[in-house]
Amino acid sequence: MPIPILITSKPSSFFLVVNNFRPSSHGINRGGLASVAFSKQTDTVENSMYRVSSSNAFPRKHVIKALQDSNKKPDSDSSVSGNANKDLSQGKSTKLKKNKNYKLHPCSEAFKSISMPSDGDDVSDITDLEFSDALDTSEDEETNYTAFLNSFSKGLDNNQKAILVQVLNKLEAVRLHALALEQWNALRLKECHRFYRASATNLIHYVALRSIDISQLQEALSILGLSNIEGVNAHIMASLTSVVQILQSLTQSPKTNSEWKFDNEVQSPGNQVALKSKPISDLQSSLLSANGKSEEISLLAMKNHARYNAELLFGPSVEGRNSCIMVTVGSEAADNEDLIYNLIKSGVNIIRINCAHDNPDVWRCIIKNVKSSSQMLEQPCRVLMDLAGPKLRTGPFNPGPNVKKVKPLKDASGVVISPALVWIAPPGVNPPSHRSQVAVVPVDDSLWIRSLEVGDVLKFCDARGKRRLLKITEKFPTSSDIGCWAECSETAYVESGTEFHVKRKKHKIGNSRVKIGNSRVAELPTVQQYVQVKIGDLLVITREPCLAPSLISNNDLSGPPKVTCSLGLLFDSVKPGEPIEFDDGKIKGVIRGVNISEICVEIIHAGQNGSKLGAEKSINVPRSKLHFEGLTVKDLMDLDFIAANADLVGVSFVNDVNDVNILQQELDKRKLKKLGIVLKIETKGGFERLPLLLLQAMRSPNPLGVMIARGDLAVECGWEKLAEMQEEILSICEAAHVPSIWATQVLESLAKSGLPTRAEITDAAVGGRADCVMLNKGRHIIKAVLTLDSILRNTSMQQPKLKPVLKPLLFSSLF
Repeated sequence: MPIPILITSKPSSFFLVVNNFRPSSHGINRGGLASVAFSKQTDTVENSMYRVSSSNAFPRKHVIKALQDSNKKPDSDSSVSGNANKDLSQGKSTKLKKNKNYKLHPCSEAFKSISMPSDGDDVSDITDLEFSDALDTSEDEETNYTAFLNSFSKGLDNNQKAILVQVLNKLEAVRLHALALEQWNALRLKECHRFYRASATNLIHYVALRSIDISQLQEALSILGLSNIEGVNAHIMASLTSVVQILQSLTQSPKTNSEWKFDNEVQSPGNQVALKSKPISDLQSSLLSANGKSEEISLLAMKNHARYNAELLFGPSVEGRNSCIMVTVGSEAADNEDLIYNLIKSGVNIIRINCAHDNPDVWRCIIKNVKSSSQMLEQPCRVLMDLAGPKLRTGPFNPGPNVKKVKPLKDASGVVISPALVWIAPPGVNPPSHRSQVAVVPVDDSLWIRSLEVGDVLKFCDARGKRRLLKITEKFPTSSDIGCWAECSETAYVESGTEFHVKRKKHKIGNSRVKIGNSRVAELPTVQQYVQVKIGDLLVITREPCLAPSLISNNDLSGPPKVTCSLGLLFDSVKPGEPIEFDDGKIKGVIRGVNISEICVEIIHAGQNGSKLGAEKSINVPRSKLHFEGLTVKDLMDLDFIAANADLVGVSFVNDVNDVNILQQELDKRKLKKLGIVLKIETKGGFERLPLLLLQAMRSPNPLGVMIARGDLAVECGWEKLAEMQEEILSICEAAHVPSIWATQVLESLAKSGLPTRAEITDAAVGGRADCVMLNKGRHIIKAVLTLDSILRNTSMQQPKLKPVLKPLLFSSLF
């Protein structure tokens, strides 16, 4: 039977027992594969995972008492760990007081990832020890905090040594608690790849540290002028051991050479701390030689390990900047090599392609441009391709007309202030990036374009039959061909096949007149179709494969607007009264009716003048029980392309361990051990199981990263929780030495309109705590990249990677 460890509902109280410990380089007694378990008082634990066989358990009487009663004044300088051979029955037992007023942290679901014993397990040998008597169950937390500070300060004045010993005992208990959790998850750690084993162990220590309330202990350490264990996520055990060493020297506790051996990381108590540094190129071998045991790796090596993992995934770091920059591109980058060139030149390290859009031909052109531009600039740039995954999206509409609208700028009275600017060039010849608000009109005849001159007038009839004029104002050579700038003073709708007639003032070259023929507009892209919805409107979601938007007749819609969704699981899972959201929460509604082929939605939130809902927009049903498993058929086809062309693969909508396991199986089939994996956390299930997802991913040697997809995450879990959730993900990634990506709406206004909001600038600066910051495409994306590069450089030396003070979490059933 496992020897249990009880975590009570009182956040500052816990009990720890560890079985048959032996000395280790941590300076504490550790046992073999002991059977250790956790449970949370008043909670029913449903899932016990990876329980160690009782045959491996040592005699149960060999127990270390984790903590002395905090009211008891020590008579001598006893060692922190106490008597390892003391029988459990001799330990002082005190009943824990249940704190009925304590409420779980809103993000506590994120740590449902540690295996614990079920209710049927024998827990008769548990001895309850209180962590602190200074904090009782009073309803006034501020009074408790003030009482604690007064009591602690008074204790320092009266008996400084006794107070130091109490703090030392409590800190040792925290450390033993972390080691016990490591023991309980020993099989999980053994299954991790040896390169990740030390990181996985540190992740377990982090979860243990976050499962208890150490706020009073942190305050006490701060008053004493010691590290208060903030910002040590990357090296939990090394930091705890270092502080304990200092406290031991202050209390003059006896110490042998076999204890507190710290891999030359800490010298004698009176000397300065000396860190053992290794070059990044030598880090991997040093970690592998440690066999994944975190106690054999120095504090600085653990930090370097995180940096090494980031460079392994994203490529070499940029001088003067701690974070990489990633930019999402689409079909516009396939024909515009200058765009990719300017992005990389501005500081972009990774180009992201979303497989939910476009096709392999477009992707191949983008990757070709990335590789050629990277070579020309001699700057490495990697390619991340996101698998579309089983995301709920609106389906396609019937293709719209191939029309380009040309509209001049007018004032409130309708007077033209500035004519519309039109770029006329062969297909694929893009306008220079220094001009905005440009209408691109392709013409196949390159010789005809070259024959045009400044002052020529192009006469044509637009799609409505209106006669319009374009005046050539400039001929502009590009790297691939030549184009012409033209101006139009009236609104026009130019369609594919429109014929241009050239009107030129008569002039002579020698004795002959110059005559210019006509030419036609090449194929234009189709206009994106959409439906317009307002608050109070009804919207119908149907299974039909393709739709045309509802037509307007006599100022009335022929029926409620419709969008499609081919995923039948949606129609089988939702119920009337449940909320539904579209386009990352821009449009919200309530389901009013459901049948086998349609869902009727009442719109309750939209723009003031209505909102447009187009194809390929997200659909979220946060309260419905939808569960997707594995990779889709499209994902498997795209994975073959990614394996041959990209550096990293993004896994969308990771929800549980099985999703990661299926991807690993597919990568093993293709023998892809160097392809980087990015887990996109954008669902509630993915957030709650993140530690487990990382431990599963660490079974493979592939470089690993996590993307904080804040768009879907906010819609799925609640906007008001997003700030806490993104902090939590950053902390978990730092503890696991896994690089993180700060994504969604970073400098979005700047990228689209050219002017940022104040909040965007702050958000981008905070994003610098992640290892990579992602921007989305926009008309002013180059300006956005330059701005982000400047922000990251300015803040890289002013803020550490992660120094937030987070509340404790009480997790329950998965670890």
